[in-house]
Amino acid sequence: MIDFEQTIQRIRQTISPTLKKKKLLDKDVAIALNLDPQYYAVIKRRKKIPYSAIAHFCQTNKVNMTWILLNEKPQYLT
Repeated sequence: MIDFEQTIQRIRQTISPTLKKKKLLDKDVAIALNLDPQYYAVIKRRKKIPYSAIAHFCQTNKVNMTWILLNEKPQYLT
């Protein structure tokens, strides 16, 4: 089963270098996924993975979706 917390942690790891913040907030993750921060709070509480938002995020940032969801290498697409 795909773990919500680990998936979000890998998204944070991907956006961290571009934002150059010491601590990323949930709002930063919501914006990166192109989600409303209030909606993100709801899905976080329910631990519901936003697959379509993650797919769009991966396509836009050239990140391997398998790495985001399942932690399988490689991290970036070439």
